Amino acid sequence: MVLLGVSCKEETNSAKTTESELILKINAVQEQVMAQGTMTEKEEQALLSLCSIVSQEDGMAIYTSDDSIILKDVDIAPVYNGCEELSIEDTRDCFNTKISTFIKREFNLSVSKDLNLSEPKQVEAFFIINENGNLTGMKVRDSEVTVQAEILRVLRKIPVMKPAIHNGDPVSVICSIIVTYGNNIDVDVVYIPERPE
Repeated sequence: MVLLGVSCKEETNSAKTTESELILKINAVQEQVMAQGTMTEKEEQALLSLCSIVSQEDGMAIYTSDDSIILKDVDIAPVYNGCEELSIEDTRDCFNTKISTFIKREFNLSVSKDLNLSEPKQVEAFFIINENGNLTGMKVRDSEVTVQAEILRVLRKIPVMKPAIHNGDPVSVICSIIVTYGNNIDVDVVYIPERPE
């Protein structure tokens, strides 16, 4: 008999009761699977992915965009490292290129290859770059839980940058990307026309 252990650790400072309840449910599923005596590698990966999605303070549970400006509407886009000293338009293009390149480089392609998709799929992800240049409030639209977790993992690694500027002040901006996954990975920064739900 082989027993594998996976656990979602509940944060002691958690402000979200729903997050705690969801973690308890995930742990209950884990206990039921383990009571049967074995847990496959895929079951373990699915549980780890669920834990990753719900147990991070910057994960989907606290996505908010109330005081953020949509990226297309700001005067100057966030300045990614290496995009300094460029024109306003070139700064925006450089931001798009750097974000896309970073995600393509960091995304673990085996996560999507393991799905054995007959054709590539797309998923939209949103995130906020706050007035301090930190990435927060990440949300991934409907997709396989392992893909959601992998996108969130990669987004959490994006480095701090100079914040967007609007009317001369640093502001929080909502960004959107489309990730195409399957046997390859492709990322497009999308300028959304309005706030996501």
